[in-house]
Amino acid sequence: MASGELKPKAVLCDVFGTIVNWRLTVTESLKTRAASTLSSPALSLPSATRLQASTVDWSAFAQKWRESYGNFTQNYMASKSSSGEVSLPFKTVDQHHHESLISLLDEYQLHGLWSADEIKEISLIWHFLIPWPDSPSGLEAINKLNIQTCTLSNGNVSLLTDMAAFAHLPWTHIISSEHFGAYKPAPEVYTGAAKMLGLEPVECAMVAAHLGDLEAARKCGFKTIYVERENEESWNKAEVERAKVEGWTDLWVGLEDGDGDRKGTLEIARKLAEQSTNFS
Repeated sequence: MASGELKPKAVLCDVFGTIVNWRLTVTESLKTRAASTLSSPALSLPSATRLQASTVDWSAFAQKWRESYGNFTQNYMASKSSSGEVSLPFKTVDQHHHESLISLLDEYQLHGLWSADEIKEISLIWHFLIPWPDSPSGLEAINKLNIQTCTLSNGNVSLLTDMAAFAHLPWTHIISSEHFGAYKPAPEVYTGAAKMLGLEPVECAMVAAHLGDLEAARKCGFKTIYVERENEESWNKAEVERAKVEGWTDLWVGLEDGDGDRKGTLEIARKLAEQSTNFS
């Protein structure tokens, strides 16, 4: 780990994959919705659509949907940078999720499976994601250390607000890339979030299950906390191991770290409490 004490005034968290289990929620929601549609006696689907829908791997579909989000945020920032247009219209993640769902349904040849209104409704699955078991209590434990807990996600404000209520996530602040008209890993997202909190970057710790997010936050002066989540890291094993050996994260919480069910954010809270005691 990086040298120096870790006593942040605020813990800012990536959300998708870090705090909530998007893969389980989205996959199961799509499966349930498709099964309901296929079993409805009131609906008359084209035979080709019915056959195709009955064979779809909805887990793979969900993964493609998620990957399209990553491509969207990266391409948006690249387009904004190359155009030099500060006033480039901002597209929210909600807008992207809707458009990409339409594209994926076309790619999978699922024409007519759902109506336009149903597609719009399904695209909002991302507002209602199930948290990792440790997340609500872990965030509450961090709050009790007098450390602010904030989202720092590419999800738009309404999405994060709905998710906080649905998943019982006790954030003290909701901060979104939308506030800055940009997407992570753009520096203005990290520095802007610190400014919104009235803090210097060094007083903030970024929590993520994605080393790329932490690398960008670190370059902006943030402390960094890596929390491993199953199937979330996009870096390959060699890159992950190199990051771990080089020790540029201030805290590393692996899948097996923590006692019993007290893993993930609960282990982060325990470590922060331990360091606070050691430095008091």
